[in-house]
Order: sequence, then structure tokens, then C-alpha cells
Amino acid sequence: MGDRIGCTPTKGGLRKHLGADALIAALHPCFEAVEDPSKGQPKISLHDVLMSAFAMFSLKDPSLLEFDRRRIVEEHNLRSIYRVKNFPCDTQVRERLDEVHPDSVRPAFKALFRRAQRGKVLEKMVFMENCYLVSLDGTSFFSSSKLKSPACLEKKCSKSGNTVYHLQALGAVMVHPDCKEVIPLPPEFICKQDGQTKNDCERSACKRWFHKFRKDHPHLKVIITEDALSPNAPHIRDLRASGCHFILGVKEDDHKYLSQCLDAAVEHGQTIEHGMVDPEREDVGHFFRFANGLPLNESNKDVLVNVLEYWQDQDNRTKTFSWVTDFTISKNNAYQIMRGGRARWKVENETFNTLKNQGYHLEHNYGLGEKYLSMVFFSLMMLAFLVDQLQQISCPLFRELRKKAGSKRGLWEKIRAVFHLFLVESMEMIFRILLVGPQKIRPVFINDTS
Repeated sequence: MGDRIGCTPTKGGLRKHLGADALIAALHPCFEAVEDPSKGQPKISLHDVLMSAFAMFSLKDPSLLEFDRRRIVEEHNLRSIYRVKNFPCDTQVRERLDEVHPDSVRPAFKALFRRAQRGKVLEKMVFMENCYLVSLDGTSFFSSSKLKSPACLEKKCSKSGNTVYHLQALGAVMVHPDCKEVIPLPPEFICKQDGQTKNDCERSACKRWFHKFRKDHPHLKVIITEDALSPNAPHIRDLRASGCHFILGVKEDDHKYLSQCLDAAVEHGQTIEHGMVDPEREDVGHFFRFANGLPLNESNKDVLVNVLEYWQDQDNRTKTFSWVTDFTISKNNAYQIMRGGRARWKVENETFNTLKNQGYHLEHNYGLGEKYLSMVFFSLMMLAFLVDQLQQISCPLFRELRKKAGSKRGLWEKIRAVFHLFLVESMEMIFRILLVGPQKIRPVFINDTS
């Protein structure tokens, strides 16, 4: 006899309040609270438009057209899982969301983050001194030499001389050196701001991000980690004004005055050197040299930072890195600061590369719009990614499926297949069908009383 749908046992207890269905349900009041800029009384609520677009990214549909076909054929499942009452067509989605400011979606990130906090799933992400480690970096998500909107940045191609129009986002994710998962925070967009004629920049976007982040999380203790483009005096002042610790990469060629000060400290015996064998691998050696209280550059001698140089020896090869931080460096914390600095890469590897190469279609143009459409789509994609990451941390069903599927792209394909072939009442039911295997499920007919 086959198994009935929904009766599959799982290893470990399911935490219903952190399951996919509960997380999706937490989005409804957030979307309902978004002010609708449409005139009159549209037949389709903005909640239904937002949730339809979120469902597209949740299911990893490769295009808005593909999702438009889904809403016609798979209406029951969209209603039962995503609670969409009236379905917008692809044109309606584009027109309605183009008027919605992406900041309107920020409360949804906060709602999911708070739920994860209450469920204590973020305790494993605490890094050092009771702080969370947050990695910031920019990424491009739209580029074209033909299509453009008033928000697009512009740059001249050095080879062809053509103007390229593009949009970028400052991504922010909570990371930990020991965790594969990342926790996305609301992005900040790098684009022409209202009333501006010149390009925006990543530093300005960072400043806006700090301000909005502190409004959402006024007391959250964080350490910001960034690449070697970030250590400049205005940015460090912004970090300190926002109450954020920092571990920022530095390069000798970009910070010559700081390098000279460090060389002078070495010459006068004012640095501390420290070596150790890796706690988990005896074939890996770590060597540190650090100095505290050095001026960042000649123009801003009042901005003092602590500098950590690091060499890793492994397989007869040496890797070198350097960071500046506001933590007073000692032999006791140099290793941990190094790990925090190197975890910066997770915003690229575990975030942007995942979104580009593992089925989320980050670089696909779902729609540019005249105002905010592409930015709202980017935010909704990050929300779907956040739900998936929380599932990976807290849901044993999801973890079993992820292992069984072999790849994330393979898992999304299987979820879409079940969504297409079965009438389901929840995302959990889809997970259980996949765990049992569709061919082992005994169909339940109306007159089946067994």
C-alpha cells in the first residue's frame, strides 16, 4: 500500500512557527499594510499583487510570463499556499508594483527576522562579544545598452563608447564563519535618487542603509565587515555614529600612509606578533601581527584604527590579508577577528552567487519599469531567499529534501513539479510528497473510505 499525502514521519520535531507556511503567513499583514498608490479602488488588492510576485520568486519561476501561465492552471495551490484571492496578470503586476517604493517591503524583512529571533534560531549566528556579523557589498542586478529608466546609473563603455544603463543594490547579510546559511537584511539601492542628475554611489547607499537599519533594529549589536574599498574616514565615522563595530579589509596600495605608520610601529617595536596552529587542522598555520591606535590616513589623523596583518600557511603556500577594526586587538581575539574579516566573502559566495547560479535568476530582467519595479522585484527575491535560508536553519523537512535533491536548483524543480501535478494545501505538504516520492503516494479519491 502507498502512503497518504502528509503522513510522512520526519527526523526531529517540526517547528511550525518557523515552517515555510508560517513564514509566508507572516508576510500577509506586512503586505496588507503597504499603502496602495493606485488611484480609485482597484479590483485586485495590492496585497494580492505583492503576494503573487513573491510567489513567483518563492517558486523560482524563470520569468513573469511563466508565472502568468501558472496562475491560470494552478489557481488552487496559489490560493491555498499564498492566500491570493484575485490574481493579477503579468501586465497588472508590472504596472502596480512600479509605483510601490521598495522601502514599503522593509517591514516584511523585520517581521521574519523577529520571528527567527523569538524562535532562537539566530543564536548560532552570534559571532563575538554578543554581536552579529553583517557583511555588506554591492552587486549589479540590471544592465543594458538599450533599456533604461530614470533611476538607472549611466557609464560609458571604454571599448565601444556606448552608454550602459544599470542598477545596483547594496546587499546586507548576517553571516558566521561556521554557518553555511546567511540571513538577508533589506537591501539599499544604488541608483539616481529623486531630483538628482548624477550617479549615486555605494558609500551614499551605505549611509542610507545604516540610518534605516538603526530604525528597524535600534539595539541590535552588529559588526560590519566589508572589502578594501570601504576603509575611508567618512565611512568609518558613519559606522561609529550608527553604533556599529567594524572589520574592514585594507590593501597596502590603497592605504599607503597607514602602511607607513604600521612599518614605523614595527621598526620601533610597537607591534605584537603571534603565531598558532589551526585548532582543527594541524597542517594549517596562522601568523598575526597587529598594532592598535594608528591613524587611518594623513588627512584624517584623528580617525584611529587598529590594524591586523595575517598570514596563513597551508600546503607550502602563504595567503596574506589585512584588516582595520575598532576592536582593541590582542592575542586572545586576533584569530576571531581574522575569521570575521574572511567571512565577508559569504555575501558574494553564499548570497550573490547563489542568487545568480542556483535557480533564483537574479540577473534575469523580470521587468525594469519607469520607477521602482525592478527594485521591488529584487526586494521580493531577497525575501524569498530569506524564507529559504530560515528553512535551511530550522526545518528538518527542508534539510532532508535539500540533501535528497542534491542541489538547490534540483530542489526548486521538484517543488514546481509537485505544485503543478498535485492539489496541495500547504508548502509542508509539498515537502512531504517529495520525501515519500510521488510514485509511492496512493491517490485519495472522493469515495475512498479506507
